[in-house]
Amino acid sequence: MEATTLSPSVDVRRASSRFATDIGWLDSKHSFSFSNHYDETNTHHGLLLVNNDDVVRAGTGFDTHPHRDMEIITWVMQGSLVHQDSMGHSGVIYPGLAQRMSAGTGIMHSEKNDAWRLGQAEHDEPVRFIQMWVVPDERAIVPGYEQLEIEAGHLSSGLVTIASGISNHADDAAIRIKNRYAALHAARLEPAQTVQLPDAPFVHLFVARGSVELEGTGALETGDAVRFSASAGQRVTGIESAEILVWEMHATIAA
Repeated sequence: MEATTLSPSVDVRRASSRFATDIGWLDSKHSFSFSNHYDETNTHHGLLLVNNDDVVRAGTGFDTHPHRDMEIITWVMQGSLVHQDSMGHSGVIYPGLAQRMSAGTGIMHSEKNDAWRLGQAEHDEPVRFIQMWVVPDERAIVPGYEQLEIEAGHLSSGLVTIASGISNHADDAAIRIKNRYAALHAARLEPAQTVQLPDAPFVHLFVARGSVELEGTGALETGDAVRFSASAGQRVTGIESAEILVWEMHATIAA
């Protein structure tokens, strides 16, 4: 990770430009290079390497697989997702529940849309979730897991920190990540409701649902993203009911 001198830029990435993986049980859209999709000019922004928009059919999901040296944040938009890992954590993630998994020296986990196996009623509803990966401050840390529910009223009150490693967010961050240069914020906006983006060298705005107006840019729809370099602080206003995810980052991945 490194700080750098930047020229101001606002890079709008439309939903339709994302890489896509559709294999029946999974419909996934990738904001950055991921899996079999690779573009050397689109590997990360700041510290953010993955911003996947996944829809998983009921009764299916990701079988047990490994991760290492990554901070993984999962934010469910619709339905429920069952998490199970090699450290003994098992539970259901649903809208408003922030989850962080620190892969560290290595962890195995599965993610499936089968909450009835943990006692809930069987259903045929797909689960849609946004999964985001940032690099940790240091490699080979002890793996860890944390989750916390954030009240709907809080999310509707403005831009709310849902995960952070930045010290001045210590009191308001819902969950901690192992990177002192990064924080994730969220907001649910009604029409005409406005929030201001953080002022940071790198900011990533993702419209998870609905539509918003970005000051100086115009309308953004579901799946659109904006990558800011040295030019954040703009205002975002709801056009219709919307939900946004915003990464504030004070460093980037070293070249």
